[in-house]
Amino acid sequence: MDIRSIASAASGYSAARPATQVDPEFTGASATEKLKASFAEFTNTMQVGEQTAVQSMTQGGDPHALVQALAQTELAVETAVTVRNKVVEAYQEILRMPV
Repeated sequence: MDIRSIASAASGYSAARPATQVDPEFTGASATEKLKASFAEFTNTMQVGEQTAVQSMTQGGDPHALVQALAQTELAVETAVTVRNKVVEAYQEILRMPV
């Protein structure tokens, strides 16, 4: 295994680590704004990935940029699917509660 890939993985992990920590300011109106910003960021990631793919296929763009855009898009979709699954699971749990 190449040392550069290990260093890259370690730097990616350290950059993503703060995303797993709870934000104490995530309440009320700020929660709504942050949720809207997350949706906008997801949409932006999808658009950038699509534009990069089209550019790479039609104009012979940088293949490294294509791979990076596809990886970011894949991560965004996997995150959205995971969040959706958790919401559905919570809804089903609420339905199972006795009244």
